[in-house]
Amino acid sequence: MDALRSADAVETGAEVLCLADIGFDTPAALLSRYGLTLHRVPDGAEIPGSYWGAPEAGIIGCDVYACADTPVHSMLHESCHLIVLPPERRAAVHTDATDSVEEEDATCYLQIVLADALPGVGRDRLMADMDAWGYTYRLGSTRAWFEQDAEDARAWLIARNLLPV
Repeated sequence: MDALRSADAVETGAEVLCLADIGFDTPAALLSRYGLTLHRVPDGAEIPGSYWGAPEAGIIGCDVYACADTPVHSMLHESCHLIVLPPERRAAVHTDATDSVEEEDATCYLQIVLADALPGVGRDRLMADMDAWGYTYRLGSTRAWFEQDAEDARAWLIARNLLPV
């Protein structure tokens, strides 16, 4: 898996679901189940802990930062980076969560699964948004990776009891 964000997606205005479309309450409740806090950043303000810069979500410790125009996939992706980390590593995170291929794969897999917990999102929409934003995978699409090439990521998450039941 080679998941990358494409600056072209931002520049071309790829139509993806943003937090303004679904609100902050349900995502905040979902993240709280994992010990994370979602913070709403005012429109136009710098997003703390954002690796790519606005509108991408940011992470610092157990805190996830996003604004109204933050894509849902970005908020989920950065949140899942924190979820897959053990608490002692999570506390030290500021902006960049991992350099591990296994953790990155698990993060991508988990964000797709957790999308089903957000009304109006779901895995189908999230995978389409990931493709529109410029995530890239060996098999050509997020769905192909998820359905045909992500068994290692799934096994990694199962071994750590991180997949919702």
